[in-house]
Amino acid sequence: MSRMDYYFTSESVTEGHPDKIADQISDAILDIIIAKDPMSRVACETLVTTGLAFVAGEITTSTYADIPQIVRDTIRDIGYTRAKFGFDYETCAVITSIHEQSGDIAMGVDTGGAGDQGLMFGYACNETPELMPLPISLAHKLAMRLTEVRKNDILAYLRPDGKTQVTIEYKDGAPLRVDTVVVSTQHSPDVHLKDLKDDIIEKVVRPIIPKELLDEENIKYYINPTGRFVTGGPMGDTGLTGRKIIVDSYGGVGSHGGGCFSGKDPTKVDRSGAYMARYVAKNIVAAGIADKVEVQIAYAIGLPEPVSLLIDTFGTGKVPQEKVVHGVRKLFSLTPKGIIESLNLRRPIYKKTAAYGHFGRNDADFTWENTDKAEALKKEVGL
Repeated sequence: MSRMDYYFTSESVTEGHPDKIADQISDAILDIIIAKDPMSRVACETLVTTGLAFVAGEITTSTYADIPQIVRDTIRDIGYTRAKFGFDYETCAVITSIHEQSGDIAMGVDTGGAGDQGLMFGYACNETPELMPLPISLAHKLAMRLTEVRKNDILAYLRPDGKTQVTIEYKDGAPLRVDTVVVSTQHSPDVHLKDLKDDIIEKVVRPIIPKELLDEENIKYYINPTGRFVTGGPMGDTGLTGRKIIVDSYGGVGSHGGGCFSGKDPTKVDRSGAYMARYVAKNIVAAGIADKVEVQIAYAIGLPEPVSLLIDTFGTGKVPQEKVVHGVRKLFSLTPKGIIESLNLRRPIYKKTAAYGHFGRNDADFTWENTDKAEALKKEVGL
C-alpha cells in the first residue's frame, strides 16, 4: 500500500450522548443570555450524570436567565422524558454555581483583545460539496439520521444516546469507498438485536451512504457490537462540556488547538478564532487555490492581533503560500472584534452548533461556512 492509499476513520455522536447533552445545555444558556444582552460574557460548563445536571462558570450580563428551566427544556427537547430512559427532565436535580468573569480577564477583553491565549485551526478540502473530510461528514449525517428515525417514530424503540463511526478507504489520496460503518444506539429492552441491526442498515445507513461509495459485497457493518445498549445517556456515562472536540471539528483530520467551543461567548477565541480559521480555509478551497488547506491562528490574551498565522496547503496549492497568507491578511479581519463583526457572532445561534458538528452545515446562521470571499481572494493571489 502506497503512502496515498490508506484508511481513515471518524466518529460522531447523537444529541442524546451525555457529552453532547452537556454541550447543548451550555450553549442553550449562552443563547438565552446573548439574545437579551449581546455584550454578555459567558463561560458556562455543564456536567450531567445519573439524576443530576450541574452548571458552573462565569457569566457577566445585564439580563436574567432561568438556568434550571433552560436545563430542563434542553433535556426534554433531546428526548429524555421518561425515567426508564435513564434520565428525566422533570425529576433530575439541577445545581448551579455561577460567578462573574474575572476583572483581570475583562480588562484585556474590554479593549478588544483576545479573551485568552491559544491556537485555533481551521480546515477545508474538496472531498465533499460542503468542503469537509468525507469520514466526519458521513458520520454526522448518520448520527442525524439516527435521531430523525427516533423522533419521527420510524424506529420508535430507539432512545436518545448513540454513536456512529465511518471508515473510508482512500486510493491515491482520494475517497474510494466506505469500508466500515459502526452504529451503537440506545434502545428499549424489548427489541431483538437482529431486528435492530436490519432496521439500522435499512433505515439509517443506506439512505445516507452514497451508492457510489457503498460496496455491499465488501462493506463491514457493526451495529451495537456489544449486543445490548439499554442503559445509556447520563446514567450510562457522565457527560461534560467540551469532551467531543474532535467530533465538533474535523473528525481527526488536521490539527486541533485543544480548546472547546460550547458555552463560550464569541470574545473567547477558542470559539470565534476556530470559526474564522474555518471561514478562511473554506474560501481558499472554494477559490480553487488549493485542494485542501489547514489554517492556524494564534492569540495572546488581551492583544487584538494574532501573534501568528500559518496556512498549509499540503502541496496542493496553485500559488506560493506566502501569497495566500498576504491575501488572507488583506481580506479577512483576524482580531476578535473583526471576527465577531464579520461573522455576526453576537446572536443566539449556538445551541444548534452543539450537536452534529460546528462545520460543514447547510444553515444560514453558520456564517463561517460562507464562501463569499472566494472570488476576491482568487483575484488577490493572481489566479
